[in-house]
Amino acid sequence: MSEHSVLYTCARSRGLRATWAAEEADVDIELKVLPFPPRYLAPEYLEINPLGTVPLLVDGEARMTESCAIAHYLASKDGPSPLVVMPGEADYAAYCDFTFHADATITFPQTVYMRFCLFEKDKGLEEAGHSYAKWFWKRLVKLEQRLDGREFLCADRFTVADICCGYALILAQSVGLDEGVPDNLKAYRERLTARKAYKRAFAREEAGRKALEAS
Repeated sequence: MSEHSVLYTCARSRGLRATWAAEEADVDIELKVLPFPPRYLAPEYLEINPLGTVPLLVDGEARMTESCAIAHYLASKDGPSPLVVMPGEADYAAYCDFTFHADATITFPQTVYMRFCLFEKDKGLEEAGHSYAKWFWKRLVKLEQRLDGREFLCADRFTVADICCGYALILAQSVGLDEGVPDNLKAYRERLTARKAYKRAFAREEAGRKALEAS
């Protein structure tokens, strides 16, 4: 890694994927936890990331804003890692597919639900939000079937694909979307959140959040 890698994020956001990957890979990053939403509560952040979104990884000349890509990058930049399924391995295609599936198919409807049912309830669009909640639950079938008889998604080991998809299940629990999550995915989530690296990542973000509240 470069001498100084900085991850800008908000506690419990999709940036948790990146914080978690860094802990799993034993990568040293400076964690900067911002207030949510940063585009309004930390407007100076727009000078660094005009999108105003989190996470943002700054690693030397590299700047990355996609949580799943950052997780893969942190796990693999220094060379082969058990966290990444490499070309030539039997589950390489599945690894790529589930890593991208995490945000494109699973987290996307969650964010729409959160916007209309949690953050902008006064706009009268809750029905649309609840429709996306149902969409989210239906899209879990791919994970549910894949994890039938498997502990992890790919290559018989924990990988970045588990970090990326697992975060969506963690988010579901925290935002009120757990009723439609199948039991085997809840058990999978428990296995993931019991990992020491996950607990360290969560604790780091919570420490940053509490420091903001105290300031």
